Amino acid sequence: MKVYIAGKIWTESEREELEAIDKMCKELGFETFLPHRDVGLAEKIKDAERVFKGDITEGFNDVVLVIASLEGLHVGAGTAWELGYAYAKDIPAIGIKSDESPEEGFEYLSSILIASMPIVTSLEELREKIKEMLKI
Repeated sequence: MKVYIAGKIWTESEREELEAIDKMCKELGFETFLPHRDVGLAEKIKDAERVFKGDITEGFNDVVLVIASLEGLHVGAGTAWELGYAYAKDIPAIGIKSDESPEEGFEYLSSILIASMPIVTSLEELREKIKEMLKI
C-alpha cells in the first residue's frame, strides 16, 4: 500500500519533517511517495510540467492515503491542491499540525481542510490514526 506525503518542501526543515513522516510510514510497512525525493524540486518555471506529471500523474498511482503537513501560518498551495485532488478521487487524508491545534489555527487553516480530514498534532497520534483508518 502506498502513502502520498504532502507538504511544503522549500526549506530543509520542511523537508526533514516530511522525511520523519516518511520514516514512520515505512516502519508501518507502507511504500511512500515523497515529492521532493521522488520527483525533485522545481527550480524554474520550465520544471513545472515535469513536477506536475511526476507528483500527480505518476505519484498518485495506487495511493491509499494522503498525509499532509499543515504546519506554519499557511498551507502550501501545492499541498492544498493535492488534498483537493485526493478528496475528488475518494482517497482518504490525514493532516498533521503540531505547531498549534486546528482550533487555534482555524482562521487560516480553512474550514474546508478542517472538515475534510482528521487532523492530528503529533507523529504518535498520526501513527495511531493511520492504523485506525487503514485497519492495520
